[in-house]
Amino acid sequence: MRYFVITGHKAVSTGDFKLDDIAGGAGRLDIMARCVNSAFFLSHDLRKDVELYLVLMGGEDPPKTIIFKGDELRYLNPDERSTAALMRNALLKKVQPGEEAKSSPGVYVTRMSFADVLERFSKVGKMVYLKEDGMDCREYDFPENPVFVLGDNRDLTEEEEALLLSYLPDSINIGPLSLHADHCMIIVHNEADRRSA
Repeated sequence: MRYFVITGHKAVSTGDFKLDDIAGGAGRLDIMARCVNSAFFLSHDLRKDVELYLVLMGGEDPPKTIIFKGDELRYLNPDERSTAALMRNALLKKVQPGEEAKSSPGVYVTRMSFADVLERFSKVGKMVYLKEDGMDCREYDFPENPVFVLGDNRDLTEEEEALLLSYLPDSINIGPLSLHADHCMIIVHNEADRRSA
């Protein structure tokens, strides 16, 4: 299994946003939607061996985490608007701390923070920090059940990074240029696919 954890620093944590304004009024939820697509889509298929955790830190009710599970996913289409609609439906669910509410097949919402998500994964697999000054991914030996952690259009905050580093993650980069989070995910998938082929 491959896991991705993306921190949406301004991404809204309530479902009262307009689908026509996911880049502005929804706190760059468009980035989160693109990350969903990059995590799961193949040509004419979906990756079943992937789980994606979107930690939403913006809006009026943070933190919330939307979880996408590839082996259960239905109704996921490649356009950002319909992906944002799946996220909005999840955020409209009433969820109490410690609960995980299912909004559609393969889509869940919880009140987990970034710290909670890292704690969940501390016993699942090796954490891998996608960072520009990390080891070149082409020289990296991908572990079993990797947990890839990255920010959205912003780096992790100092506090978030310190928390992640406390779990002693490996640190890798995906090339000499700074890329969008969703592009980084596709490159990571490709590198891992090549090794497992």
